Amino acid sequence: MAPAEEFQLTAKGRRRRIAEIFNLVRKYEAWNNITPVRLRCLIEELGPMFVKMGQILANRSEILPQRFCDELRRLRTDVEPVPFWVIRDCLEAEYGRKTAEVFEWIDRKPLGSASLAQVHRARLLTGEDVAVKVQRPGAQQVMAQDIDIMRSIVRTASRFVKTDQFVDLQGVVEELWQSFREETNFLMEARNLDDFYTFHKDTRGISCPRSYLQYCTEHIVVMDYIDGISIADPLALSEAGYSLEKIGARIVEDYSTQVLDDGFFHADPHAGNIILKDNVVYFIDLGMVGRMSSHDRAIVKDIIFSVAENDVAKLKDSLMRFAVTRGDSSELDHSTFLSDLDFIVADFAGLNLKDLDIGEFLTSLVSLARKNDVELPSVVTMFARGMVTLEGLLSEYMPEVNMVEIISAHIKNEKSSFTRAAETAEEMAHASVRAAKGLLEAADQLGLASRMLTRGQLKINTQVLGSERVLRHVGGIVDRMSMSIVIAGLFIGSSVVYYAKIEPVIFGIPVIGFLGYLSALVLALMLGREIWRNSHSRRR
Repeated sequence: MAPAEEFQLTAKGRRRRIAEIFNLVRKYEAWNNITPVRLRCLIEELGPMFVKMGQILANRSEILPQRFCDELRRLRTDVEPVPFWVIRDCLEAEYGRKTAEVFEWIDRKPLGSASLAQVHRARLLTGEDVAVKVQRPGAQQVMAQDIDIMRSIVRTASRFVKTDQFVDLQGVVEELWQSFREETNFLMEARNLDDFYTFHKDTRGISCPRSYLQYCTEHIVVMDYIDGISIADPLALSEAGYSLEKIGARIVEDYSTQVLDDGFFHADPHAGNIILKDNVVYFIDLGMVGRMSSHDRAIVKDIIFSVAENDVAKLKDSLMRFAVTRGDSSELDHSTFLSDLDFIVADFAGLNLKDLDIGEFLTSLVSLARKNDVELPSVVTMFARGMVTLEGLLSEYMPEVNMVEIISAHIKNEKSSFTRAAETAEEMAHASVRAAKGLLEAADQLGLASRMLTRGQLKINTQVLGSERVLRHVGGIVDRMSMSIVIAGLFIGSSVVYYAKIEPVIFGIPVIGFLGYLSALVLALMLGREIWRNSHSRRR
């Protein structure tokens, strides 16, 4: 369902929002050689949905230049807080009763304020210290309105500009819509907290706040208050006696478990979402999580392991198992796809683990897939963004931690050597059975083909992969040759009519001959224009 229908957005509100956007674009002179910093500031002023889109585009270097991507990663999350009475009114409207009937007290000063929600410390009547996350009033409607406007802009622009960038932007907007639905439903975040807490109940040193589901609504989430030190404050961590290297290794090891073992992972592990208390790492703000099936986890393991082992063939096979074409699978140019993959493998597979940028590697794979019109599961792009975010956190605060080595060791230690050998033998056995079946089927088909050939019933239908562009080019040449023959025929025929003085004749000129000459001239000009335009576009 479109945002306009679901959130009952009005045309008047749409016009007012478009005017606000236009005024901000004019303020920053976006049409006049906009710089990365000005673009970031513009996005921050445009509001929460544009900030979220900027955060997505920050990991899409195939759409924006790298210097813009680097600047967009700095998009801030702290914004001017709304007055406390607004928060109080929101709580009372959601609960249908006074806040004093739910909370013993609420701190008027917010713990944090973002474009979507504001967090306050409070204490329940039952005595628990909690953090109350309240969605800003009207934020959901504004974000839905912005998505509706973005969809219209991208849809209209894509009709006139046929480039891969606009195809990708359409995907970004749809990804934005899905993210919006998840992040603005705080009941979903409350359940994510409970699931994450359950997965880590027996994990030492890793946890998350528990939710109080009976107090949670679609616009409010109540969770444990964790009075800890943020990862973003390495000096305070060091003064408290923590080893940054050990903390970073623990975070990466657990993130490997989240992705590869549990299939349930934090999709936005930036520094502001990780805090420490009593030597326990707490992941907070689980509005965005990824869920990965066992099939997808197995492929991700193979991708990472093949990079660690420089196994190019295994990497290609793993990516092809993920690949699903957007249209007809027969249209996929396998030779071009694998040739492009060879370039990425050449860039990354020869590196030592300590030099491998796994975030850049995964982003390159996603970009390659989009370039070849191959759709990867959305959870893969979410995982890639999570890895880029985590890698940025480590490089800024814990540069001594080698993420790839820890993940590779996690995969290697996941199973004993005997188990891995047994699984390898089982895979070989299955492969042998499939190969034997394939040989029998091939022999059967060969026999059928021989019988049809002897009866004159065999027809062969062939397709040359990667030949569409060549065939289109040849077709254009044939069309122009046909047009040239028509023009020549008109010219010769008109000349015959002219010299034969075939009636009707006006001012001594045969009308049919004149019309023939005129038609030949018009067609010749059209043909010349088409040839010039094609040659000009090829030079560009």
